[in-house]
Amino acid sequence: MVNQDTPTVEIGFTHEDFAALLDKYDYHFSPGDVVAGTVFSLEPRGALIDIGAKTAAYIPIQEMSINRVDSPEEVLAQNETREFFILADENEDGQLTLSIRRIEYMRAWERVRQLQAEDATVRSLVFATNRGGALVRIEGLRGFIPGSHISTRKPKEDLVGEELPLKFLEVDEERNRLVLSHRRALVERKMNRLEVGEVVIGTVRGIKPYGAFIDIGGVSGLLHISEISHDHIDTPHSVFNVNDEVKVMIIDLDAERGRISLSTKQLEPEPGDMVKNKEVVYEKAEEMAARYREQVLAQKETKSMTLEPEEPVAEAVEEIPVEEELPAAIEE
Repeated sequence: MVNQDTPTVEIGFTHEDFAALLDKYDYHFSPGDVVAGTVFSLEPRGALIDIGAKTAAYIPIQEMSINRVDSPEEVLAQNETREFFILADENEDGQLTLSIRRIEYMRAWERVRQLQAEDATVRSLVFATNRGGALVRIEGLRGFIPGSHISTRKPKEDLVGEELPLKFLEVDEERNRLVLSHRRALVERKMNRLEVGEVVIGTVRGIKPYGAFIDIGGVSGLLHISEISHDHIDTPHSVFNVNDEVKVMIIDLDAERGRISLSTKQLEPEPGDMVKNKEVVYEKAEEMAARYREQVLAQKETKSMTLEPEEPVAEAVEEIPVEEELPAAIEE
């Protein structure tokens, strides 16, 4: 028979006991840490993540990806475990704020630095234009193409949605600057098929006080005013008009800066022929270019002959006795 007067004994944890137990653990969660977490609740504008802290951490929808996200389900799944970046300290409720975007951001910068170091050509769609140029995305990062580095006859506005080959001009994570060049990518591709001393046919696309810009197969080269003729010229307008078809010789290919330098001066059979009779210059262009190449080759040979060969330096090599045991490069 049970004694009704016997006092009952409560077992288990109270809220105070549980809080005291949690206080024994030091979690060391700090902004900037990357931690593993499990999604346990998806909400309309965010998600709750279990990272082992006292309170579930929260990731807002704008921190879920480097790209636009309209719904958490586009990025996260219930019970999924993945890495999260701790974005901010605990709020007044003890809740940490997390980010996936920051992880993607760091990895994207690392990737574009690698691509720049490899001097890689990348392709990207233009998603917007402004007065200064065009905007693209590279590895999720927003990149800018200055107008001076867009090599196309189309108006900038018509480039939206078009995929362009691009080279890196500037990659600066600290200043958040990613600058690219369409012109350099085209020039590099064209340069692979061009040679200094080669005669090409082009079209005058623009005239400035310092020279004329010549379109040669989709890329622009500069015919500087000093390379038009041996005779003095006050302005390129006195020799060329826009849309003139011309024969020019390549005198320099600068892949690093994406520049092609041209000359008609070196093609003149007689000084001043570009001013007096351009047709004579064009008729004899290949012949004069061949002479130019021979002169350049002769100059190189003369220069190499005048350079004194370096005296070979004898190196003293200390022989290691066979019986002497060399230390291992890697310890077992």
